[in-house]
Amino acid sequence: MQQIRRVVAGTGADGKARVLSDAVAPRSASFTTVPGFTASLLWSTDAEGTVGRSDAVPDRTPQVGFVPAPGESRLMVVTFPPDAVMMRADFDGAAFGAEFGQLVPGLAETFEPDHPGMHTTDSIDYDIVLEGEITLELDDGQQVLLRKHEVAVQHGNRHAWRNLSERPATMLFVLMGARRQG
Repeated sequence: MQQIRRVVAGTGADGKARVLSDAVAPRSASFTTVPGFTASLLWSTDAEGTVGRSDAVPDRTPQVGFVPAPGESRLMVVTFPPDAVMMRADFDGAAFGAEFGQLVPGLAETFEPDHPGMHTTDSIDYDIVLEGEITLELDDGQQVLLRKHEVAVQHGNRHAWRNLSERPATMLFVLMGARRQG
């Protein structure tokens, strides 16, 4: 399981900055149907998005879905194994779909059953490659290779992530919920 340390800081009742929590992020999942595939939801905000005195900051992360509603945000880290893992003869797509729905609620529902990996979220996404390389595939078939420390910014567009390499790729995602136009 992915163990990511999460330090949450805020302002106490005395007006001084302090650490509110320092522990492993409470929401991490390692998939059994796709070895090496992990997802960690590190933090979430609600639509209020207020700052100031935060000695009682609620950690909603354990209860929310992985896709934010308008005005909300999500911070997550995902490790994608090479696509070859899902091309094995013993790969069970139905079992993976069921596990994905259980472990990554909200995001799983955005995926298209007839187009594996393709999905669309109502969010502005900042997608940063932390390790490895990964390919962003758009709905017209265009593919953009992203390497370590490169960034994609997406505006609610249809896409898929393809790890065409032979090594895992780890990405940091910041999703900000938005309203879809037209």
